[in-house]
Amino acid sequence: MTSVFLTMSLFLVKGLCETHAKRVFQLKIHRRKMHDSSMVYTLIRHRWRKRLPVVSSRRMISTQTKESIDLSKFPVDKIRNFSIIAHIDHGKSTLADRLLEMTGAIAKTDKNKQVLDKLQVERERGITVKAQTASLFYSHHGQQYLLNLIDTPGHVDFSYEVSRSISACQGVLLIVDANQGIQAQTVANFYLAFEAQLAIIPVINKIDLRNADPERVESQIEKVFDIPREECIQISAKLGTNVETVLKAVVDRIPPPLACPNDPFKALVFDSSFDHYRGVVTNVALFGGQVKKGDRIVSAHHSKTYEVNELGLLRPDEHPTQRLYAGQVGYIIAGMKDVKEAQIGDTLHLQDQPVEALPGFKPAKAMVFAGMYPMDQSEYPGLRSAIERLTLNDSSVTVQRDSSLALGAGWRLGFLGLLHMEVFNQRLEQEHNASVIVTAPTVPYKAILSSAKLIKEHGSEEITIVNPAQFPDRGVVSEYLEPVVLGTILTPDSYTGKIMSLCLSRRAVQKNMVYIDDQRVMMKYLFPLNEIVVDFYDQLKSLSSGYASFDYENAGYQTAELIKMDILLNGNPVEELATVVHRNRAYSTGKSMCERLKDTIPRQMFEIAVQAAIGSKIIARETIKAYRKNVLAKCYGGDITRKMKLLKKQAEGKKKMRLIGRVEVPKDAFINVLKRKDK
Repeated sequence: MTSVFLTMSLFLVKGLCETHAKRVFQLKIHRRKMHDSSMVYTLIRHRWRKRLPVVSSRRMISTQTKESIDLSKFPVDKIRNFSIIAHIDHGKSTLADRLLEMTGAIAKTDKNKQVLDKLQVERERGITVKAQTASLFYSHHGQQYLLNLIDTPGHVDFSYEVSRSISACQGVLLIVDANQGIQAQTVANFYLAFEAQLAIIPVINKIDLRNADPERVESQIEKVFDIPREECIQISAKLGTNVETVLKAVVDRIPPPLACPNDPFKALVFDSSFDHYRGVVTNVALFGGQVKKGDRIVSAHHSKTYEVNELGLLRPDEHPTQRLYAGQVGYIIAGMKDVKEAQIGDTLHLQDQPVEALPGFKPAKAMVFAGMYPMDQSEYPGLRSAIERLTLNDSSVTVQRDSSLALGAGWRLGFLGLLHMEVFNQRLEQEHNASVIVTAPTVPYKAILSSAKLIKEHGSEEITIVNPAQFPDRGVVSEYLEPVVLGTILTPDSYTGKIMSLCLSRRAVQKNMVYIDDQRVMMKYLFPLNEIVVDFYDQLKSLSSGYASFDYENAGYQTAELIKMDILLNGNPVEELATVVHRNRAYSTGKSMCERLKDTIPRQMFEIAVQAAIGSKIIARETIKAYRKNVLAKCYGGDITRKMKLLKKQAEGKKKMRLIGRVEVPKDAFINVLKRKDK
């Protein structure tokens, strides 16, 4: 009986094992099929994604099909490269939309608004941050022309984008608002184009406004820029009025590029971006020869060789072509995988035909420095990769490794201004999902060392300080130097008195003051950069009801009585809140910073002492009161000693908590603490 039972059990186990093995085999086949399907899907998705634009946040509705364009039909004399430059909000992007519509690059629909403002931050803020390129085909007097348009930013913080764009152009459209007239950035952009010896076409926009006065603006242009009023073109970019005249003027008044098709291939890299699938996408202007897909090209800066995988025009999305020829502006994808390989201002040439490198660009000079740290140190590698890719697209940002006791490893970044810093931070969050802590912005100071030991250590008598925590003591320094800028303010004359008072309160020295017409004044002041970098622009707009405009340029350094001021929280210095101030402003600045920190730092379970100190001397103090639980609520009468015992126990607990407690400083406190209200 037992043997029969064992035989049946073995037979049953054998059957179960065979069934299980069969099911496992079927499951493996099923998984293999699913894996093969996934690989095919990934390949199809990758090929589909390759057709998407690199930086566009949305697709434009275009009137163009994807057939190949024969660019050999456009010799150098049939090419015009031009930029649109203007003060902020004078209608550059709107005019670019009309030009794209009239030449058939995009369809005339409600969805196609501010087509060249592709970044999310540009659409949210309503400003242009990145210069964007678009190629247009235009027929004039029976001849077909290739017009390469570059739309540029208008804010002073992005003037480096304008200077880079101008290098690839032979002419500019200088847009002026028919209502506001010439503004500060209009003057700055004019001189950028004038110094580059470009053809300048003045265009008076927004003539459809009720208060528009184009004749007055023509007089301003003639007086300030010495351009005859007959050369001005009056348009309404919003309604499309007289925009056709602008296209005709581009063909007639802007010269063709200085490029020779018989020379070896030579191209200038004037912009770049990063695509996760294809690597670096470079925007180039060809100064000689031609290039086609499959060519081996060399970077003059790195001496590395690449193979051209794709090239073409931007209309404004990428439109692949067979070749690019001398005088044309387009994009090249050559398998650059490292973001550091794409150097702005680099020269590209064919492998067997070396050429003399183009002059490139004058490097941007950072005016504002700030520390940037990850919210958590585990996010450091991801943030480093995000910063590298973003600085590829914005080469005016300088990056230097830094570390902090409180915030850990990070970077000290240099920007062209405070708006530039805010936009960079916003792009990090939106495009790379990176959350960061940005410290208070500072400007680069200089110190002349008197100690022979320090001179030997630094290798120079003069040192530059970009981090207030490294500010040297007065005992080892013979003098301090602070950066100064020459500021230009244009304002209606009714606000002149208020603005002059504001400038004097910022230690400014007046250099010039002229009336450009019977209602508007242009003033020039020499400002310490530290006085205008945080909130001067906001104060100026507030005092002038938004009518005044401001622009500045670097004017070197001047001697100043500078001191380092520390901020203490419960007696502990916060390195990230240290700042450098003028001696005469030390008390008022310290008091203001303590008050703002009191309003910004949330209350804790223990009392927080906020102090401003110069060396060992406390010059200002504010106290953030602790949350306090009513420990006497449960006492109903009884002896007073019972209540005193509870209060004493609570006080001892608060004291102990204050010794071991850590004060958390909010992210926005690092910038808000420096802003002030001028009376």
